[in-house]
Amino acid sequence: MSNPPDPHILYIDNHLIAVFKPAGVLTQGDDSGEVSLMDQVKDWIKTEYKKPGKVFLGLVHRLDRPVSGVVVFARTSKGASRLSEQFRQKTTKKIYQALVEGAPQPRHASLTHYLRKEKSLKATVFPRPTPNAKEALLDYQVVENFSGTSLLDIQLHTGRFHQIRAQLSFIGHPIVGDKKYGASSALPEGRIALHARRMTFNHPTSKEEIVIDCPLPQDWPAGL
Repeated sequence: MSNPPDPHILYIDNHLIAVFKPAGVLTQGDDSGEVSLMDQVKDWIKTEYKKPGKVFLGLVHRLDRPVSGVVVFARTSKGASRLSEQFRQKTTKKIYQALVEGAPQPRHASLTHYLRKEKSLKATVFPRPTPNAKEALLDYQVVENFSGTSLLDIQLHTGRFHQIRAQLSFIGHPIVGDKKYGASSALPEGRIALHARRMTFNHPTSKEEIVIDCPLPQDWPAGL
């Protein structure tokens, strides 16, 4: 069995490491025993810095398996607690790009819905407050229209389960490849055309603003 490739590193210092997560790779290991992005990064740090024993790596956020883009890990416990607090306080800024079916109108809008996570591991969307449903907010902007799809920039204001996927599907524009939320066709390896493009946050020790960009992957589906 071949070893997984080294992670594609976007940023690294003593407290943080930001890497590109390919679609189809788990952010964190699960019961399947498959090698996760976290495993790959730990192995790389251990080898690169010749570290004996276990490598500390703090998980402060995650991306769904079918989604690609930037993932930030903490390399120290101080970094982990301070970054986690920023995610909890929603002071981080996350920009995603998505290729969706159709052409959303208007070209720029803010969406407010209420999402309930179901036992089926799918989110149900409600247009108004509903018991056990959490408020979900995002802004989208159409970047480019193609013949049957559109490329969107999305700014996420809340981090609900499957939020972008569920909200875009609810307004009639499911993400390309996302059969779970009504897309007309699938993409290879179960991926969907959703990508975490940019993350902005304050460095856990220096407090300076850090902006990490992650360009669209080479195997991103072309506009259809």
